Amino acid sequence: MASVPSLASTLQQQLADALTAALPDAGTADPLLRRSDRADFQANGILALAKKLKGNPRELASQVTAALPAGDLIKDIEVSGPGFLNVTLTDRAIITTLAARAADGDRLGVPPKAAPGTTVIDYAQPNVAKEMHVGHLRSAVIGDAMVQILEFTGENVVRRHHIGDWGTQFGMLIQYLFEHPDELRHGGDQADGEAAMSSLNRVYKASRVLFDSDEEFKARSRDRVVALQAGDPETLAHWQRFVDESKIYFYSVFDKLDMEIDDPDIIGESGYNDMLEETCRILEETGVAVRSEGALCVFFDDVKGPDGNPVPLIVKKTNGGYGYAATDLSAIRDRVRNLKADTLLYVVDARQSLHFKMVFETARRAGWLNDDAKAHQLAFGTVLGKDGKPFKTREGTTVRLEDLLDEAVERATAVVREKAEKVGLSEEEIIENGRYVGVGAVKYADLSTSAVRDYKFDLDQMVSLNGDTSVYLQYAYARIRSILRKAGDAKPAAHPELDLAPAERALGLHLDQFGAVLEEVAEGYEPHKLAAYLYQLASHLTTFYDQCQVLSDENPAEVVENRLFLVELTARTLHQGMKLLGIRTPERL
Repeated sequence: MASVPSLASTLQQQLADALTAALPDAGTADPLLRRSDRADFQANGILALAKKLKGNPRELASQVTAALPAGDLIKDIEVSGPGFLNVTLTDRAIITTLAARAADGDRLGVPPKAAPGTTVIDYAQPNVAKEMHVGHLRSAVIGDAMVQILEFTGENVVRRHHIGDWGTQFGMLIQYLFEHPDELRHGGDQADGEAAMSSLNRVYKASRVLFDSDEEFKARSRDRVVALQAGDPETLAHWQRFVDESKIYFYSVFDKLDMEIDDPDIIGESGYNDMLEETCRILEETGVAVRSEGALCVFFDDVKGPDGNPVPLIVKKTNGGYGYAATDLSAIRDRVRNLKADTLLYVVDARQSLHFKMVFETARRAGWLNDDAKAHQLAFGTVLGKDGKPFKTREGTTVRLEDLLDEAVERATAVVREKAEKVGLSEEEIIENGRYVGVGAVKYADLSTSAVRDYKFDLDQMVSLNGDTSVYLQYAYARIRSILRKAGDAKPAAHPELDLAPAERALGLHLDQFGAVLEEVAEGYEPHKLAAYLYQLASHLTTFYDQCQVLSDENPAEVVENRLFLVELTARTLHQGMKLLGIRTPERL
């Protein structure tokens, strides 16, 4: 595993050292380096430094230029305007750095974190005995991408799926199952998620009708809730049947999403049941929570209702029942104390932001969150239809996640089939690629949008070969694989001695930014920035194809090899980047 400094970081360091040498009294100075249209990079920090020292910025820029070391990195540097430095790198430096990245296998020269921490990611939170719908999509997709990205950076990641598996509705469900023991049978393969959900739906609807119409059944259901909370073995056994049946369904949906969910990672609301009373006792004894109208509450100066009165976080209700806050606070205690987490990341709908703001503040007051253990909500917006309103079916009901994914795969398979004959795909490959393209289209549309923003769900656009779509990126990858197959005896090889065409330079400089982008994405929990980088990479590749023929008898062998090297590294970067977003890259498309 080799850590390869980026061209930008190497140049940044040389400029910083030159600033210090030219102005030893200025202390540490930031050259404020950024990419530029006028050169490869522009350094803007000299202007601010000159103002601070009351000097002439152009004279200072000339002193910095003179202090730069000779070497293979910088081809040209010019002073522009009021002291800006425009820097052009050598072609040799670009190819040499990329060759070092290429030699580092799947990591592509990206170093792991020097001091990794432990992050618990709470994501993909379905509810037992309920269908997953479009509202569950973003938490699952964004959370899974952040798991992959953080693990790639070297972070210790603990997955947690906080499923809804506790509460008053289970009294109704369990009591119905006691009285109708043969109802919860789907009679099919244990992996048949559709049959499992059909069985759960049947029980839920029948028990709800009975609960609403029969007062005696309603009373028995409430007694069953008490038995469940008290840990009655027979009641717990029936409850477990609902959980197990639901997991069959969950796993079938996650499989369609091409996501891996492991059983030990599923710790639902029930997993913290034994901690709830202790959590409430600690909060009350420390004065963090107080009694108000019989309920145990936490108040905040900046959280008030429309009437101007404080809105509390209710930890324990007047009737002795526990609110969601008690479970969430107990989960924080468990994750910090037992899992040794220093970061808690919650991938949760933005509409729950106030709840989590109050929960995190309560945990800080109690000392469970502090400088060594922090919590962050990765809030996400709503999935909208083409009309800009929350995505619904034509009948106005919530869209089932399975139906959405099935339609995406169906549309994508039709797109793949149109080009199948030209590429020579078998029927098996068409079906497989259709799934990868369809699911990838749904994921990319989500991940290419800043999480906190709403986005429109438009399948026609998502499966288009044009524009900012996963299909465009997958096609770019497949196109490179096709070129490499056609290369015959010519093999990818870096040639630092060659002069590069403008499109080759642009592609090479963008490839070198992969590690820096991943670092930024991991720090800010912003997977859309990785999606944007990959789209720009595919765009650079398209320009490169238009301007630089890869396989040509008219080109010297070393030019062919160098261009094959550039496209192969592009393919590997696309593959790794898409993999971190949870999207497959078919070899032929």
